[in-house]
Amino acid sequence: MGRMSPQRQHGARPSPEVRAVRERPAAGRRRTSHSLEAVLTEAVALLDTSGEHALTFRALAARLGGGAASIYWYVSSKDELLDRAADHVLADVLVAVEGVGGGDPVDDLRTIALALFDAIVERPWLGAYFMRDTGVQPNGLRLYERLGQQVLRLELGPRESFHAVSAIVGFVVGTAADMGQQAPEAVLSGEVDRDEYLARYAAQWRALDADEFPFIHHVVDEFAGHDDAEQFRAGLDLILAGLSLQAGR
Repeated sequence: MGRMSPQRQHGARPSPEVRAVRERPAAGRRRTSHSLEAVLTEAVALLDTSGEHALTFRALAARLGGGAASIYWYVSSKDELLDRAADHVLADVLVAVEGVGGGDPVDDLRTIALALFDAIVERPWLGAYFMRDTGVQPNGLRLYERLGQQVLRLELGPRESFHAVSAIVGFVVGTAADMGQQAPEAVLSGEVDRDEYLARYAAQWRALDADEFPFIHHVVDEFAGHDDAEQFRAGLDLILAGLSLQAGR
């Protein structure tokens, strides 16, 4: 069903009933003082500051003031922790688009897509875990549903509606994750700024044979001075324009 399908699962997952039992302390055992909310808040903070490689149960427990075993009250593995942390962030996206709906459906789709894009650009790690396991990611599922409800207003069939939301989500998540990557070392070190870095590649493109690479020569000046956010919005508008045509608007 594709990378962004809401039914995608990874590895063996316990049933909701098993997860519910896990989240309750066993009889005779003393419950740790922190909560699932605290665990996820600290996990997100650790991901933001140090990246996925630094997120270990030991490091997280140290931030919370307990032992690594205490994290297992709430999650069974690092995979589940990452999925829940991503969903924790998406709660803020849902709040940001809470009032969206009822206007022009294409405009509402654009607003929701931009909110999701901003969240993933700010946190590049988020894109890899968006709707990876809807069993523990209710906010991701609700965001998918919110997009879908705007598409429903265009009165497309089930297949066209599914493809429309998949195209929007895939473009938003993929582009945001790409644009949110760490800048090249030359830029980070201050050796060059972003414009100088792009100019280096633009010079290489201009040196290519124009007969062999006519398209590159056609767009090289745009590439040299492009704005990432503007590039994203233009691509999103192309998708939405195609959706409008399909809906006969």
